[in-house]
Amino acid sequence: MTYRLGVLDGDGIGPEIVPAAVRVLDAGLAATGADPVEWVPLPVGAAAIETHGSALPDVTVETLDKLDGWLLGPHDSASYPAEHRARLNPSGFLRKHFDLFANIRPARAFEGTPALVPGLDLVVVRENTEGFYADRSTYRGTGEFMPTKDVAIAMGIFTRPAIERIARQACELALRRGRHLTIVHKANVLRTTTGFFLEICREVAADYPQLDVDDFHIDAMTVHLVRHGADFDVLVTENMFGDILSDLTGELAGSLGIAPSINASYDRAMAQAAHGSAPDIAGHGLANPTAMIASGAMLLDWLGASEAADLVNQGLRATVAGGTRTADLGGTASTSEFAEAVIGALA
Repeated sequence: MTYRLGVLDGDGIGPEIVPAAVRVLDAGLAATGADPVEWVPLPVGAAAIETHGSALPDVTVETLDKLDGWLLGPHDSASYPAEHRARLNPSGFLRKHFDLFANIRPARAFEGTPALVPGLDLVVVRENTEGFYADRSTYRGTGEFMPTKDVAIAMGIFTRPAIERIARQACELALRRGRHLTIVHKANVLRTTTGFFLEICREVAADYPQLDVDDFHIDAMTVHLVRHGADFDVLVTENMFGDILSDLTGELAGSLGIAPSINASYDRAMAQAAHGSAPDIAGHGLANPTAMIASGAMLLDWLGASEAADLVNQGLRATVAGGTRTADLGGTASTSEFAEAVIGALA
């Protein structure tokens, strides 16, 4: 079947890496004989503020509701005008609006690159709708409030249904990988909230006797990842812990520029690189498109085009192993040169 996928370039390096990803994904689909994708460009970010008066116009959200999935480039909401900074950023809004509860973030070292943890190959499975990110955990408002000018309070929300579904996603993923699941929490201090998360994850994991299940406190987990990250397979954790850990594991693998992710519900998915918009290098052709390309490959795999997804990932690894790399990986290739090299590796 022909999939209809949205293309949202975003800010900063987004207009460079997202089109590069589209070109590579098209090449991967063509090389495997799959039906081509119908790409649907949609406004988002600073450019959308100029043209539509909103960083995420209604027309974008309404169109996404009719699509099979989409690529979202990074946003630089910190640079938006004040009235737009006060709103939920485009990524956060879309995750919440479409209930994209599973944020899947692989971290795998590339052969021949200066990875801080050689051999790292794990996935962070992050609950994406509640926890300690208060902007996504309540029906209305931000989940943050100030009873006086000197007191700020944020709510952390943990519910059984949300924990059960992310735990099941993590268990299913671990079954397809190394059959090792690690639950990350802070139950020794945050007993009622992350203790609840730990308890329910254990309950769900009991349905998967094939898995080796362990758990670590979040602070200890950072140490274990730095010292022997290659020993881990699938990590499942709450929203904020997952965000922090996935940035750490991306760098341990070699660079945030190679850290992909997908945000998924049961019926739709959004591909989004784990890194930010890097406005300091925007427009110079220096950005590494690997994370965006690999995120797109994750989307293809989620849609069922697994052969094309596998080929794209093989092309990425072959390109890097062959010495074509962007500056963050010690090379000299531009964004477009790297993408063309990957396309060449797919032939």
